[in-house]
Amino acid sequence: MDRFDNIPETALAWYRAGKGAALATVVETWGSAPRRVGSQLAISGEGEIAGSVSGGCVEGAVVAEALEAIAAGKPVVLHYGVSDGDAFAVGLACGGTIRVLVEPIGSVMPEDLLADLVLARDARIPVAYVTGRDGQRLEREGHGARFRMDRSGFEEDGETFVAIHNPPLRLIIVGAVHIAQALVPMARIAGYDPLLIDPRESFASEARFPGEIVLHDWPDEGVRAFGLDARTALVLLTHDPKLDDPALIEALRSEVFYIGALGSTRTHAKRVARLQEVGFSEADISRIHGPIGLDIGAAGPSEIAVSILAEMTRVLRKGA
Repeated sequence: MDRFDNIPETALAWYRAGKGAALATVVETWGSAPRRVGSQLAISGEGEIAGSVSGGCVEGAVVAEALEAIAAGKPVVLHYGVSDGDAFAVGLACGGTIRVLVEPIGSVMPEDLLADLVLARDARIPVAYVTGRDGQRLEREGHGARFRMDRSGFEEDGETFVAIHNPPLRLIIVGAVHIAQALVPMARIAGYDPLLIDPRESFASEARFPGEIVLHDWPDEGVRAFGLDARTALVLLTHDPKLDDPALIEALRSEVFYIGALGSTRTHAKRVARLQEVGFSEADISRIHGPIGLDIGAAGPSEIAVSILAEMTRVLRKGA
């Protein structure tokens, strides 16, 4: 989960290599369509593809139409019904209908605009690609709900389509404890790229977290090095103010969408007092979810991890 799907990047590379290219985007679905709105397929003028708009059901037809669109230099809107039989063949329960917009690069989607989109994605800047009767543009503001929900779609006019390009989700966990051992794999399944920070090498060892990215830095140094942005969640699990508080202070000064800290109500009250002493306001401190996780009566590390991930999801999709 540490990189994008690279579909716009691939289309740009093909175009700059002189092959010609187009981007096909799912702009509308009905029924149990194979891919969600915003899913993309890049097609080169030589018939190469990257990505998917239907999980394999209609890609061949889209490629044929896209090659004609590239040659003509014009956009095309395609409608496909995915039968139950075809859907089952690619591992889906039932079919549906999709609408696909094909935009050739250069003649329809400007090369410099696609290049700016690629740069924004590389810099982890959330950006909306807006296309319609008035042409194409990139916007970073005005689509708050769409960014939060990762939801591309048509605007109310029914003609302007907004494709959301969000950075991948990241999770920073301070404290390589038992809860972290359960939370890391759960977070990966949910679409997060996790990072563990714990200067205690006996806790944050390869044996306890095989194959994971682990920093043995002091937590404030670790979070600064990794970066904190609006697509990042921070979870503090050490119970130790010497470890938790430095990372917490960094997070409160950033735009991370979720901050959760393990500990009882009494422990959290002490945490609040320490933060007030160093100048944080009540509004700042209210961003911290403590005690951490939804109250589901969790018992044991795995169930606590479930409650944490559930709370992260609620905040991400519905707001604080």
